[in-house]
Amino acid sequence: MRVLLADDHELVAQTIAAYLRSEIHADVTVAPNVEEVLQMVAHQRRFDLILLDLNMPGMNHLEGLERVMAAAECARVAIISGYNGRIVAEEAVARGASGFLPKTIAPVSMISAIRLMAAGEVFLPFSSLIAAEVDIAAAPLTRRELQVLQGICEGKSNKEIARSHELQEVTVKLHVKTLSRKLGARNRTHAAMIARDRQLC
Repeated sequence: MRVLLADDHELVAQTIAAYLRSEIHADVTVAPNVEEVLQMVAHQRRFDLILLDLNMPGMNHLEGLERVMAAAECARVAIISGYNGRIVAEEAVARGASGFLPKTIAPVSMISAIRLMAAGEVFLPFSSLIAAEVDIAAAPLTRRELQVLQGICEGKSNKEIARSHELQEVTVKLHVKTLSRKLGARNRTHAAMIARDRQLC
């Protein structure tokens, strides 16, 4: 199995790489940023699985994921991160990632997940993500959620909101779902009503 592990934290990257070489005899290449990943792929280096750290240079949230997927074509591409966020994990998979791998995952589980993704399946560690997630209802709305909420208040469709903010429609749907849960809204109309009452839009 050929794996490309991209992470700007050298100690973490080398530790994971060494473990994969030892446990499953994987051929692991390490890169520190998205640009080097793209260079490797451009030089026709083929990988069974590409793991991208969510916060390394060039990622720009999940834009780096889409760039690598477009360049790598047949390779499976997944996100690896020290942040166990369910929303970003769901968004990554919605954009086409093969999975989301928390760096806190147990070593044995990491091996299973990597084999699964390399074989063409999608991996999302639901149990650990749910356990690690804070009470979302008590969390404040993010800047992007406020932008989406403003669009809802203006009567825009998900497609129109996505176009306004250069997002994918599926990403907007995830934001609508999350902000509705935070506001305790039953639907879009209810979310708009609550937003106006709270002077959020």
